[in-house]
Amino acid sequence: MKNVILILLLLILNSIHAQKKSEFSGSWTLVSVENTNSDGTKSLPYDTNPKGFLFFDEKGNYAIQIYKDKRAKIASGDKNKCTPEENAAIVQGSNSHFGKYQIDETNKTITFKIKTASFPNWEGTIQMRSYTFANNELKYAVTNTTQGGKSVTAEVVWKKL
Repeated sequence: MKNVILILLLLILNSIHAQKKSEFSGSWTLVSVENTNSDGTKSLPYDTNPKGFLFFDEKGNYAIQIYKDKRAKIASGDKNKCTPEENAAIVQGSNSHFGKYQIDETNKTITFKIKTASFPNWEGTIQMRSYTFANNELKYAVTNTTQGGKSVTAEVVWKKL
């Protein structure tokens, strides 16, 4: 009888864990990115209507892409022949990375183990983000941003598709 109860308890706990993970699993669309500088001023690094895609799978993999809504075309039509200004606009108008993730429901954190990133300084890093999740909307704080390191905090908001 003890074994049956133990097995049922494990099945219930597994089901609860799978259900929680499934809240995050799937595709998300970017709503906003807002930076707050150490002096309290705010900015929108990807403008008012950024484009983005976030994907979490059940195996712990993730991928993020963020882009400014409006980006100028490359005059030469060849990304390898950009002007310095065009290159700067490309780099400053996008952010992407992928790797592994873990959700800590108790402490409300997402840990990103970044394998590869468009910002090379992030590659091989482990970054923890505090989050809130309500009404199919995920908000998290980035405390070590690509735009100012620790002097800028970004709030990133995603909507589940």
